[in-house]
Order: sequence, then C-alpha cells, then structure tokens
Amino acid sequence: MKPSIPKGTRDFLPAQVIKRKYIFGIIESVFKTYGYLPIETPTMENLSTLTGKYGEEGDKLLFKVLNNGDFLSGADKEALEKLDSNKVISSISKRGLRYDLTVPFARFVVMNQNDINLPFKRYQIQQVWRADRPQRGRYQEFYQCDVDVVGSDSLMYEAELVNIYAEVFRKLGIKVRILINNRKILYGLAEAAGITDKFMDMTIAIDKLDKIGKDGLIKELGERNISHEQAQIVLRLLDISSFSELKKAFSGLEEGTKGIIEIEKVLNYLGQDIPELDIDIRLARGLNYYTGCIFEVKVDTSSYPGFSMGSIGGGGRYDNLTEVFGLSGVSGVGISFGAERIYDVMEELNLFPSDVQKDIEILFIRV
Repeated sequence: MKPSIPKGTRDFLPAQVIKRKYIFGIIESVFKTYGYLPIETPTMENLSTLTGKYGEEGDKLLFKVLNNGDFLSGADKEALEKLDSNKVISSISKRGLRYDLTVPFARFVVMNQNDINLPFKRYQIQQVWRADRPQRGRYQEFYQCDVDVVGSDSLMYEAELVNIYAEVFRKLGIKVRILINNRKILYGLAEAAGITDKFMDMTIAIDKLDKIGKDGLIKELGERNISHEQAQIVLRLLDISSFSELKKAFSGLEEGTKGIIEIEKVLNYLGQDIPELDIDIRLARGLNYYTGCIFEVKVDTSSYPGFSMGSIGGGGRYDNLTEVFGLSGVSGVGISFGAERIYDVMEELNLFPSDVQKDIEILFIRV
C-alpha cells in the first residue's frame, strides 16, 4: 500500500515544528501579558452544538463523525431512498469535528458558568477542521490561536484586542493591516437599501466581494432576490471612504449610526495611533454570530510587493452566542490568529529569525 495522508493535512519535520512552536510561543506570551488564561475543549462536539452557528456556507464545511457501531441500523430509510443527505446525516451522525474555537467556547462558558468568574478572559491554541477545498494557505486541518473575553459589553476589550494583534505581529516581524468594521454598519447598508429582511444574504455576498468583484456582487445579490436597484445602493455606500460621509449617509438609520459610534469609542479607548489599523466598511465576516465590531488581519502587500495571502486573523463581538445554549445576557468578543497561514507567510517571506533553530553544538556521551 502506498502511504498517504488525507487531503488538506500536512506532516511537519522537526525544523518545521520548531518554527511553528516559535510562532505559538510569541502568541501565547502576548496573551498571558494581557491576563488571559488557557482552556482546552474536545476535538469533537455534538453536531447540535455546531450547526446553525456559522451560516449556510459554514454548515456545509462541517466534518461529521459517524455514530458508533452499525450506524446504518438507525438511518432514516426514507431519506436514504430519496438520497436526502441532510436527513440521512442527522440520523447517522450526532457528532462533528469543531469548525472553530468560538462556538465550543460559548458552550464551555454555559456548562462551566459556576466555575468561572465574569468577565472571563481565555485563550486557546488547538486544531480545527473544515471540509474546504485545499489550496495555498487553506487547509482542512489547522491550528487557531484564539483569545476571547465574555461577560462584558465594554468596548475597551475591542481596543485591547487591536493592541494584541498589533503587538503579536510586530514581534513576529510581519507587516500587516488590521481592518475593523461593525456589523451594525453593515445593517445600516441593509436599512438604506430596504433589505433588512435579507441582511444575512447581503453580508454573505459582501464577504465575497474581494473574490467576485462589484459585478459579481450584483449578480450574487440578485440570486438572493435583492433587486438591481437595491444592490446599487449597497455598492454606492460601500464606496464611501470617510466616516464623515458615512455619518451623513446614515442619517436617520438607527443601527448604522450605532455602529459608527461604537467604532469611534474603540478608537478613543485606544488613545494612541495604531498605524496598522484601518477602518473598512467592506469588511463583512460572513459568520452568523457576529453582532458588533469585527476584525480581520491581512499581510500589508505594500511592504511585500507581489506577495498575496488570504486573511491571517479575524474575529469580532458576539452578543447572543451563549443564549443558544441557555445563558442570556453574556456578551463576548474575541479574535483568532491563523497559525498555518502565519507560518506560510513567514516561511515564504523568510521572516523567521536566523537563530530560531540551532543544531546541537555539543553532545555529551557517557561511556
């Protein structure tokens, strides 16, 4: 038999593992500096925990785990005959590999609420799995390095997370752009276009804007029953480049105005210029659970001409995530570092320190 590994996964040689540990070490040290504590959650979660939290695109990428034993004995026979995969899956699989670390964290908070103090600041460095099409910078098995705080509505934590991003990437030597937006601003776009009932459809489409372009966005919105005129309103607002213009455009739009105010508060809390930080109202983050400020980190291509890579970090505020598990009134906010892409960026741009790995120079042997 020819040895192989599943697509979208990788082996790592000792030199590569040492470099990866260097990345993890810097990230973890910054997390600790800001007072975050480590937790771990299981590789597998109940599918009921995972499904319905990531939007229609995310749910398609969940890895399902077959029930133990003769799993077909409990299968929905009618669904099998009709080749209805969704109904079949629900009858033969009750568990799945975690898609991210945020939803399991919300479940963790609810199950352990009597053992933690709010606000609770945690970090987590573990693997996640997504049934995505493998390509450069995109894998089916990869590490995420998450830092979250739950139990506070204060926008000071958004400012703290911006500082964490900036500090980590400075220490790693990667020049980046930290993008910030607010889902309420995106809701303001829907308000202006009269499509609040299709807010999620709109954000999912906007999240693809970099890939499909403006014409592709109009087409995508049309396929989601958003008229050409409404799509044009969305595009016109997305082209606004200044906050002052956006304020005028959002006059009378309650949610959109709230989003602008929240970003201004975050900037005030920062109290200092973060040169890496950009406000980008095109930033959407298509996951369903985000409700406030959202973040994304990209490599600063102006510093590395000709180099391109997808986002190497992202996150945001989620007000209602614990509520689906039975605990309301517990807001959270967090960010994630994409360890695999960070590794690839540093490898391709030769950003690892020359002394990150040293061969054994002296070996003592007792004879």
